[in-house]
Amino acid sequence: MSLPQVTLMEAKTRILPTYARSAEAGAWETYLAQVERVAPLLPKDLLRYIETLRQPKRCLIVDVPIRLDSGAYAHFEGYRVQHNMSRGPGKGGLRYHPEVSLPEVMALAAWMTVKNAVVNLPYGGAKGGVRVAPDALSRAELERLTRRYASEIAVLLGPDRDVPAPDVGTDEQVMAWIMDTYSMGQGSTVLGVVTGKPVSMGGSLGRRDATGRGVVTIAREAMGKLGAALEGARVAIQGFGNVGDAAARLFSAAGAKVVALQDHTGSIANESGLNVGAVRAHRAAGGTLAGAPEARAIDAETFWQTPCDIFVPAALEGQLNVARAATLACRLVVEGANGPTTPEADDVLRERGITIVPDVLANAGGVTVSYFEWVQDFSSFFWSEADVNSNLERIMREAFRAVWDLHAERRIPLRTAAYVIGCTRVLEAHAVRGLYP
Repeated sequence: MSLPQVTLMEAKTRILPTYARSAEAGAWETYLAQVERVAPLLPKDLLRYIETLRQPKRCLIVDVPIRLDSGAYAHFEGYRVQHNMSRGPGKGGLRYHPEVSLPEVMALAAWMTVKNAVVNLPYGGAKGGVRVAPDALSRAELERLTRRYASEIAVLLGPDRDVPAPDVGTDEQVMAWIMDTYSMGQGSTVLGVVTGKPVSMGGSLGRRDATGRGVVTIAREAMGKLGAALEGARVAIQGFGNVGDAAARLFSAAGAKVVALQDHTGSIANESGLNVGAVRAHRAAGGTLAGAPEARAIDAETFWQTPCDIFVPAALEGQLNVARAATLACRLVVEGANGPTTPEADDVLRERGITIVPDVLANAGGVTVSYFEWVQDFSSFFWSEADVNSNLERIMREAFRAVWDLHAERRIPLRTAAYVIGCTRVLEAHAVRGLYP
């Protein structure tokens, strides 16, 4: 029996879909579209290398078999993608979610490449994931899944090679298990192989709130450029996980009013401002936003039409589509999630005069404090939380100002300006390093 012949180009087409293959792009397609849009604006002498941005350096797919508490065996599919390593070791989170796929992880890794370059961290871009519903596993099953996955991808990991961190569905406990599993194979404790660890295991103070703090810092800077103050601003946040939770608390502490929240359990609003502390306590007790005190329930799509000054998509990619962009009632979008806005929705928002601060800048607070943690692990000297927060805010403000200045100088969208800065840095590193052999 002869097998069908598949050319290399056909194989790449199946794995690396192009932007033109869907009306509203998936995650990898969205990333490719963003690269296409920025290409004409990059330095001409670097365009010969642009294909490196369209190709992941390395994609690893692993089978993750575990023994369930019942004694039965289950298999899960895991991924680790290193998109580009020209500027340093791979850096990017690890996602546990039932819809994780290779194209999604590829896109997340690519966005990490650009993000790390935009804030000028000495990292390349990487990302990992396991297609699993973590809430359906017991703690013991989750530990076995994590340790087996870590052992399968250990060939790629190392504090100077590839450094995972938490993402959707993972937390500091998962990072501790990965660190321990990797360390067992090395014969010594290797703190710097992951970031986002518990503080007692070499983690950094301030890491848990870092992404949300970065979102609020960027929102304050952007509102200032728009001639408005953060204090008193109305904020709607989609997603109430680690990023959305921290952002809601910090917006409220800064004097802004969080007027609407949404997660997979429901959508709530209060035009006078939600009591964020009471909402957090309610969700912690019952696992849902529904029924939160001093809040009214609203329809999931009505949430996207909530009048506000700042809208923060902080859930999964592709949530802000054309239909939602057409009715969004805000003046500023600050992307707390990775890839939440489709390219078509970008165009709609821009035509409507809504300013968008892109994910590769707005949510870079997490990886910035991960960098601080990595540095602290290498030096075995740990910073105060005040030092972590002040350095985070400084780096975020500097990156924002560079992106804003380029946006104003060349009259291009903030996303395009961020990509010009990030992609130029990546391609310059690629050009200087050259090809081996």
